[in-house]
Amino acid sequence: MIANSLKLPSGAVMPNRIVKSAMSEALGDDFNNPSDGLINIFHRWGKGGAGLLITGNTPIDRWHLEHAGNVVLDHHTDINRMKKLTSAAKSGGAYILAQLAHAGRQTPDTINAHPISMSNIRLDLPGYGEPRAAIDTDLEAVITQFTESAWLAKEAGFDGVEIHAAHGYLLSSSLSPRINTRDDNWGGSLENRARLLLSVIRSVRTRVGQQFIVAVKLNSSDFQKGGFSHEDSIEVAKMLQGEGIDFLEISGGNFETPVSYQHTSRQESTIAREAYFLEYARDIKKSLNIPIMVTGGFRSRVVMDNALSSGATDLIGMGRPFIIDPEFPEKLLKGLIDMAPAMERDFPPAEELPRGAVLNWFCHQLSLHGTVGDSNLALPIVDGHERYLVDMQNLTKRVLKARRK
Repeated sequence: MIANSLKLPSGAVMPNRIVKSAMSEALGDDFNNPSDGLINIFHRWGKGGAGLLITGNTPIDRWHLEHAGNVVLDHHTDINRMKKLTSAAKSGGAYILAQLAHAGRQTPDTINAHPISMSNIRLDLPGYGEPRAAIDTDLEAVITQFTESAWLAKEAGFDGVEIHAAHGYLLSSSLSPRINTRDDNWGGSLENRARLLLSVIRSVRTRVGQQFIVAVKLNSSDFQKGGFSHEDSIEVAKMLQGEGIDFLEISGGNFETPVSYQHTSRQESTIAREAYFLEYARDIKKSLNIPIMVTGGFRSRVVMDNALSSGATDLIGMGRPFIIDPEFPEKLLKGLIDMAPAMERDFPPAEELPRGAVLNWFCHQLSLHGTVGDSNLALPIVDGHERYLVDMQNLTKRVLKARRK
């Protein structure tokens, strides 16, 4: 099943069902352009056998980054560097999408102490400032920024874009009644809370045309009391289908409830625990006739094939295995292995580690791919975590210094 092709509504035909999902590659240079290291790792991923590659968070606004290492896609971007990235990614026959995002209140305070958000409700984590509630002109500008970034993605050779409306970023927080406490046209009812996302999709589709892939990443739930619910997710999915998107990626959680960033330790790992969001996706898919992608937890080929054959999903998204072995998809497709790399199962449970340690360890491994050409899997988790934090502090200083020039 994973070797089967899939035709999207735009006409693009995925050569197989394996997708390199978006990760925080943190390999932008001091000017937030693709570094040589990022281009090199995308070349490896492009040759590795996956049918589709999705970039990590690619902000549309330089003052609303997820972190300083993001590659930005705006009118200050070096399009020639972007073209090198897309050319490298497509060298083995894979498609590539730019994941466009606006971090909203999840912008680190070192980048922007008062980012715009749907309200002034602050992220309940250290390192984030009090956001400013966006006014109409702010939100209209966001729609324009997404649209222009999508057009630039097309100019740079991307096959499409994925609009990030999950994990608590701006478009995701707009959907959440816990964060979006507005009483104007952008808040209140689900239809109003979905207005910003739907306006972005409508504007992007008009700008890029019908043959350019437009996908959306959506939370199945925020997993927070009073947040975006699973029932809301089903209704928004129907709205998105009406806007002509090509596929919908299902995920969940946000920085405060990081469900999508969890890992399963060896003592917990069973086939039944793979694919965290599959049951949520199954519910959503019953209401749709467009393809669904599920990301999170897939490792065993039998689980992937069963998920596809049962109709629960149409595309299999994975992230961390691409860091451990960039060429694993071809091995999986050829039957040389029956399971994607899952070394995180040998890690201690998350509660025994510093917050974010596993995620940061993997981010550091990506950095090693970009700087020395490969990962260092023997590096202790806490060491990788601490090195990544230091690297990000230094990169943040360089990025802010470059902006002042």
